[in-house]
Amino acid sequence: MHLLLIEDDFDQSSSICEFLELRGHLVDHARDGTRGLKFAAGEGYDAVILDLGLPDLDGINVCQRLRDTSRADVPVLILTARDTEDDKLQAFDAGADDYVTKPCSLPELLARLTALVRRSTGASRVLKVADLTFDLRALLVQRGKRPVNLTPTGMRILEQLMRASPGVVTREQIENTVWRDHPPTSEAALRGHILTIRNAVDTHTDAKLLHTIHGVGYRLA
Repeated sequence: MHLLLIEDDFDQSSSICEFLELRGHLVDHARDGTRGLKFAAGEGYDAVILDLGLPDLDGINVCQRLRDTSRADVPVLILTARDTEDDKLQAFDAGADDYVTKPCSLPELLARLTALVRRSTGASRVLKVADLTFDLRALLVQRGKRPVNLTPTGMRILEQLMRASPGVVTREQIENTVWRDHPPTSEAALRGHILTIRNAVDTHTDAKLLHTIHGVGYRLA
């Protein structure tokens, strides 16, 4: 699994990351809610592990904002020391899928994550916009019956656009996907990626799917 851990406690996050990575999973770590949202907007995570007591945005706000993004379908597991019924009800109302109180057994945490991901993915993970399909498991993109060849970066951007469709994805959101905290000083780099995707997706067809929303970003519809 590709997981995102949003946790400000250094010792605890180190233990969780080490445990999961030793079992073959990839874990990205954000120490505050703002950075966690940036990570979540830019990657196709299988699940998010979220603390409630974060130093800037608390976990409830992070979960609510995550549900309003193109990554709204990612499973969220709350991992927190807060154990009141009110805390749990707030978390589930914000869109959490599971709630685990600290201290927690790491094998149990992994088992819960595995169950969440299994339920959310099912047998197939295929995005579809019009006649454009993207099989996330096989990393196969097709426009109708025609294969679409893209770089890994192009696939990440396309996935973001397809998940958000028919909504608009801003330039900033796409830059977070590709460059995270180190965006290029010129817009030419992003335009180059978009042009490559447009040529691959919209070549040999009159029905254009990738649209530029001037001054804002891009839409796939």
